[in-house]
Amino acid sequence: MGIPWEVVLAFAVGLAVMGLLGYVLLVPMRFLWRMVAGGVLGALVLMVLNFFSPVTGLSIAVNPFTALTVGVLGLPGALLVGVLSYYLL
Repeated sequence: MGIPWEVVLAFAVGLAVMGLLGYVLLVPMRFLWRMVAGGVLGALVLMVLNFFSPVTGLSIAVNPFTALTVGVLGLPGALLVGVLSYYLL
């Protein structure tokens, strides 16, 4: 007595659906973690820049928008936020 082919097919379809569902849920989580890490690193960079504000005379507000800008764009983002804060203040 063997395993019915319907059971094997149902098992294979279930595995495929679980694999697809796992992939669909994993990709946005990677993006979310990348954004969180970029925001944290951006906030740290802005805090270091604010540490040297007595020398440079430029103080940049640390908020989620500026932290994500610096975290995602890197050095150009830090320059962008610095130039904008210089001209807007």
